[in-house]
Amino acid sequence: MKEILIIADGIVAKQFLERVCADSSSDNNYSVIYYNDKSIEIKKLDHIKYYKFDPTSYSKLRSVYQEGIVEVFIVVKQKVDAVESYNNIRALNKDIHIVMLDNWKLDIADANLSLINAQELLSSRLFDFLPNVSVIAQNVGLGIGEIMEIDVPFGSSYVYRHLYTIKQKKWHIAAIYRANNLILPSPSTMIQPNDILLVIGDPNILRGISISVKQEFGSFPAPYGKNIYCLIDFEVLNSDEIEKIINSAFLLHSSLNNSKLIIKVINPTYGKCFTKLQGYDQGSTRVFIDYEEDSFKEALKKDIDRSNIGLIVTNNKLFKLYKKFLFDIKLPIFKVGEYDFSKIKNGVILPEDSETVEKLTAAIFDISAQLNLDLELYDYDPEEMDKNSELIEHFKNLAGVFKRRIRVIKPENNPLMEIEKRDDIVQFLPFDKDIKNANLFSLFSRSFQKLYYKLHRNYQVFLPVEENE
Repeated sequence: MKEILIIADGIVAKQFLERVCADSSSDNNYSVIYYNDKSIEIKKLDHIKYYKFDPTSYSKLRSVYQEGIVEVFIVVKQKVDAVESYNNIRALNKDIHIVMLDNWKLDIADANLSLINAQELLSSRLFDFLPNVSVIAQNVGLGIGEIMEIDVPFGSSYVYRHLYTIKQKKWHIAAIYRANNLILPSPSTMIQPNDILLVIGDPNILRGISISVKQEFGSFPAPYGKNIYCLIDFEVLNSDEIEKIINSAFLLHSSLNNSKLIIKVINPTYGKCFTKLQGYDQGSTRVFIDYEEDSFKEALKKDIDRSNIGLIVTNNKLFKLYKKFLFDIKLPIFKVGEYDFSKIKNGVILPEDSETVEKLTAAIFDISAQLNLDLELYDYDPEEMDKNSELIEHFKNLAGVFKRRIRVIKPENNPLMEIEKRDDIVQFLPFDKDIKNANLFSLFSRSFQKLYYKLHRNYQVFLPVEENE
């Protein structure tokens, strides 16, 4: 049992005491000093004693103060009463912890004094109700943001994802509030729209997680970056290849919610193609001619940090030459196909690892919605026909959110033979190590990832994935 002293006056003190009286779980004993009958409503409880006198009187306060008191609360409405009561307590005990309501912005240097500013608390609480604002726990833990509530908007990239597909390093989803019910989640728990996530972890990481959760669909290429980027190497590409990359980039630029289209030229050769590229430098399209750098890798390395790249547009030739480098930079790659961009009507997914694909569904649906594509999910595995059941459910849920049609196809034979003949699709792939390390020997593999190059004539989007640690 701990002894607590409360010096009370005013409406805040009255409400505070009402909560103290209503708390049946506490093992504390309270001594309440008051001098205004309107400030309190006396309730006869065994663990609360009341004393009516002016606490600015040192002699009267001393008669009530006990050695066993471990904490003092000063909740009064007048500044002079607060300051004098504080001085009296300090005269009786220099080290006891005091909590004092501060409506006057008092400046008291005391390590054992906690000043509670009512205006700051009210403004902070009002701020918590603003949309797209994460609520930080202030009265538990360290109160520095290591415990946070995050609302999941309807269009969040976390909607309809299982927890096991969400990498949680230095942070953790501890609980979910759904329809006024508390859920203690398991790895298979699926996040739903309007859930409230209770997360704990490193405050700096949680701030980034909050932004990520609240990032709604329709924002790709965010969160990777804001701009679409093309790197044109005149020593590697001919004029037809350059024109095809640029035309695709312009169509993406007109459809996606990016800020700028950035065209970087290295090893320039003067001619019609070069002159045409220079003419594109206007409005939200920027063309940069680099006369000094002749290396594709070095040019891209320089631009990654300063150009806020969210999507790189390239073709088969450049992708094949620099595949391992492009894998390492962890940015989405849009690889141009051989047919006209305008023919694309559908997005195709050939899931090999359903957990990895589920992590990428937000980006897949975001791109598909912005490009007005319907989706086709191939559920092909002769040995385990039900292994993608959760992934299919996930895709169908998101299809409803985005109002996109999705067709689940269960082919009897390897679908690569059919897909490589089509000229109306873009394929979405996890950019994983199987693609990075694919070579001529992969021809004998049954892995869709390792055989990605079989669909070289198709448009393909390679999305970076988190590597398992």
